[in-house]
This record gives sequence, structure tokens and C-alpha cells, in this order.
Amino acid sequence: MTLAIGIDIGGTKVLGGVVDPEGKVLASTLRPSPAQEPVKIREVVTEIIEDLRRDHEVSAIGVGAAGWIDEKRSTVLFAPNLAWRNEPLRDGLMSNIDIPVVVENDANVATWAEFRFGAGRKANSAVLFTVGTGIGGGIVLEGNLVRGAHGIAAEFGHTLAVPGGITCGCGRSGCLEQYASGSALVRVARRAALDAPGKARKLLEAADANPAAITGPMVTQAARDGDPVAIAAFDEIGGYLGEALADMIQLFDPDVAIIGGGVIKAGELLLKPARDRFEAVLHARGQLPVGRITAAEMGPEAGIIGAADLARR
Repeated sequence: MTLAIGIDIGGTKVLGGVVDPEGKVLASTLRPSPAQEPVKIREVVTEIIEDLRRDHEVSAIGVGAAGWIDEKRSTVLFAPNLAWRNEPLRDGLMSNIDIPVVVENDANVATWAEFRFGAGRKANSAVLFTVGTGIGGGIVLEGNLVRGAHGIAAEFGHTLAVPGGITCGCGRSGCLEQYASGSALVRVARRAALDAPGKARKLLEAADANPAAITGPMVTQAARDGDPVAIAAFDEIGGYLGEALADMIQLFDPDVAIIGGGVIKAGELLLKPARDRFEAVLHARGQLPVGRITAAEMGPEAGIIGAADLARR
């Protein structure tokens, strides 16, 4: 049995695991991420790898990182939540490790995990939207991960949602990330609770009557409890997400469009308005086959499972 190590590097944590060819995690370890210190991030990753290799013989190491990775799957060109700018991560790790290392975008490795072992395991092609603080994406067409000429394809969060809209951290205006992410959910709920506090009683109870203290989990729980402002916030971001899903279906014609990321914990609160808008936008739906929309299945281990499987290949 060929084992591989997968590493998932985020802004607050680094998760590593030993993964078998069937996508099963045999061992894992979690450590805080020194996100603003590039050298220390590499040291933490190296320590995790060394710990996992003590009890397991592995053939390759895959590293998923939240950022733009070059076409050689070697250098982190830019990471918005990590202090990496043109960081030669693969070479830095391989100077201390004697087996092959592959570096890949975190949304790409999650997409691959879902395609191989999760919600897309019966599909030939799939797209994944990761809906969290921001929005990421991944594409698999006819069994192949689509990376693009420069390694930075599938940045769905930075496609246009509203012309001339809210300024995005990427420098553009009106990006989908500003309208359909977890951050957008909180912004919409806070604004509505401030404007119509009488309709947001459950939401404001959770936030001690302070709209600025509203968080994503509060919005989710309040929506489950029937708070109309919280439900409307999900309807709004779900609508924008449904529009984007319709675009991706038209562009790539996948078997399945998967929604993952932290916000998918809300389940149908997000999925239903997204599906409703998707169906409304695609007027020819009754005449043409289109991919289904579903929730991701792999959970927080998707990053290490996908990274390991890509490295093994």
C-alpha cells in the first residue's frame, strides 16, 4: 500500500496526515500556523512531516496552501493570509526531506478530494466552490485538475458579480467574494439588523443587542431559529452564488457542482436559495441536461486527503 502525506496550511493552523490510496487518513497532527513568519511556517511543516514519517513509510508529500501557486507546483506566488511572496516552498522543504514534494492551491486539493472520494466520486467532471471567509474554486474536467497556463485557474471568488460594486481585496470591484462569501453573509446581516432591529430579535439576542458583534455562526443559528433577517441574509448570498453556479455550468458543463467551505455547515439555508436562483437563471433547464448542485462531503480533512492523493500521482 502506497502512503502519502498531505499538509493543509491555513492562516491559523497547519494540519498534516498520512493518507492511504483509498483516501483514508491513518494518522494526523495539528499545529498553530505562524502565518506571518515564512521561515517558521516551513519549520512547522517540516516538523509535522518528520513526526508522521516516524511510524509510516511514505512515497510523496502534497502541500495545500491558501494562495496562488506557480505552474510548476513549486512556488507560492502570493498568499493573502500568509506572509508568502514568491516563496520557493517546495525547494525549501526538499532541502530537508528526501522524498518528492508537490505544492498546490488549497481549493484545488479540496476539489480533488471531493472528486476522488467525496461528492464527485461518481462524476467525470466537477467544479467546487469553497464558501468561507472568501471564495475559492476548483475544476476537474474529464478526470484532470485544471490549473491553467500559470497555475492560478478557478479563482471563482474574483469573477464579476456586480459591475462597479464593492471594492475587493484583489483590487477589482464587484467580485463574487464580496457578495456570496461568509464575510458577505455577516455584512448583510449586520446591516439589516441595524436598519430593522425589530425583525432581527433572535440575531440581536445572540449578539447582546450589538449588530457589530454579529458573527457567521450567529447568523446560521438565528436562521435555523426562524429569524427573518438571518434567513434573508442567506437568501441574498445564496442568490449570488446561484448566479455564479449557472455561469460555471454554462462554461464547463460538469456532472456536479459542489459547494464546500465553512458556510456549507448551514446546509439547505445556503443550498436552497442557490439552487432556486440557479434554476431561475437557466431558462433552458427543461430542455438541456445540466449538472446537479450538492454539498461537499469530505469536511476539514479534504485538504490533506486531496494534497496527498495528488502528490502520489
